[in-house]
Amino acid sequence: MRRTAIISALSVAGITILVLILLRTRSPYGKSNSEFSSAPVNGITKIEFSQEGSNISLEKNGEKWFVNGKAEARKGGINFIIRILTEAKIKSPVSPEIFKAEITDRNIAPVVVKVYEERKLLKSFRVYKTSSNGYGNIMKIKESSKPFIVHVPGYEVNIGSAFTLKEQYWQPYTIFNLLPSEISSVRFENLQDTASSFSIAKKNKIYSLSGNKTELSGWDPGLIIRYISYFTFIPFETLALDFSSDEISSFQQKDPLYRITVVSAEGKTTVLSLWQKIKIENGKQTVDTDRLLGKIRESDDFFIVRYFDIDPVIKKRSYFIVK
Repeated sequence: MRRTAIISALSVAGITILVLILLRTRSPYGKSNSEFSSAPVNGITKIEFSQEGSNISLEKNGEKWFVNGKAEARKGGINFIIRILTEAKIKSPVSPEIFKAEITDRNIAPVVVKVYEERKLLKSFRVYKTSSNGYGNIMKIKESSKPFIVHVPGYEVNIGSAFTLKEQYWQPYTIFNLLPSEISSVRFENLQDTASSFSIAKKNKIYSLSGNKTELSGWDPGLIIRYISYFTFIPFETLALDFSSDEISSFQQKDPLYRITVVSAEGKTTVLSLWQKIKIENGKQTVDTDRLLGKIRESDDFFIVRYFDIDPVIKKRSYFIVK
């Protein structure tokens, strides 16, 4: 009898320990419905996004990542998305009523995400990008799964913005990357002070400086060469992904502060427009004295440019004239 009691007690203890282990390792929402992070053996090697018929792939080749198998990807963007994909956790569940109001009723199409290690599919889930929460997302494993707000612990930012099909987001944040020998002409227009505008042209390796269609004299060739050299590398800080369609439309209807047109030696024309950027401080709108809003004519995307990066090419015509 005593032996039977001991065996029975040990069995109960074993079952209790097993239950505790299962409770600790199992998600309260069901792991198959709520585990968004990937756990690769050696590392993620491919990421695919698709949305309403559009697709983009990020794939590792050697030590580098490439966008759609062509352009090299921006290291910062890849590091950001890898951290999200390996460390994502549930912040809170989303009720059916909230999901309907924030997603279904607004016809927000999901970004379908697939994560691979070599040929193995590690994880697949859906991201519904939304401004209804600070993390910029509501996610589901499958269409029929429960919805959740997902975040990266210790990294309290909008992670929804990283699930984008915009190629420009994944490529290096570069506006101009031309050597002086690769530039045929530069036109700088100051739309607030047209008398400061100027054009630089190069013909047969000889530069000329013009004002309003009138060639100028008395300028310093060294300053012209220095100015042209600044186009070797001009980056932007980030894409303006948080702008609403109404905000973008209002900017497009305004004249920019500056417009810079660069024609390469091969005849490619790049037109950069720069607008004053407004920021909100203590509930009030103020002019951002550190940044401008930029856009390349050939693209629909707006981006943020630091004055520190663009200031070298924002000059007045008088800059080149010998005093």
